[in-house]
Amino acid sequence: MTQRNALIVRGGWDGHEPVETTDSVIPFLEEHGFRVRVSEGTRVYTDFDYLDTVDLIVQINTMNSIERGEFAGLRRAVLNGTGLAGWHGGIADSYRDNADYLHMIGGQFAHHAGIAPELRTGEQSDNYLPYTVNITEYGRSHPITAGITDFELHTEQYWVLSDEYNDVLATTTQAVRPWDAWNRPVTAPAIWTRQWGKGRIFVSAPGHKLEIVNDPNVRTIIERGLLWAARGSEAVAA
Repeated sequence: MTQRNALIVRGGWDGHEPVETTDSVIPFLEEHGFRVRVSEGTRVYTDFDYLDTVDLIVQINTMNSIERGEFAGLRRAVLNGTGLAGWHGGIADSYRDNADYLHMIGGQFAHHAGIAPELRTGEQSDNYLPYTVNITEYGRSHPITAGITDFELHTEQYWVLSDEYNDVLATTTQAVRPWDAWNRPVTAPAIWTRQWGKGRIFVSAPGHKLEIVNDPNVRTIIERGLLWAARGSEAVAA
């Protein structure tokens, strides 16, 4: 097995358990021939020489900021063929003030609906709802989601702002409740991929905490997505 290099970049809001969730995928990556390096911040993106050797970046870094030179290194790596993958706010809500990053990722967290106002306690669980992840027709034959049927989760349901350049593997639909501002159901991507230059990008909106990353369907999708995104990967077995 040819050894490849994976870089995990993690940090930001602790509520998304960036350490726990990324630690959970390290054994999988190592079993599939990756030498794994962990960075507790974005400074590593300025090391162009090192990034030239990286085949996969796994980024879980929520509501943080990135310096201009750091983003330049990340963008350069992806354009040159380094895969970029992540889940939930760790990739889709990382650097809100960097429009070029949002353009590259193809989806930005905008909202997660909550329970009825009178039931809220101020805890994270105020935003946990039961919802369905619907595999798209395209997703039914894609190596990341092939063989997976629609499934249920009870966690944050991301409303994602996105564009048509994404290859959407799964969606989720926000319902309308009496206290919501919107007036009709809204469907948004839940799992998507994106080609950026020579690099592949994989995003899973589900993945709020370790218990969601460990959901059997989410875990399978994330693991396949990591392999699919990495440079040198042709396909992922269904």
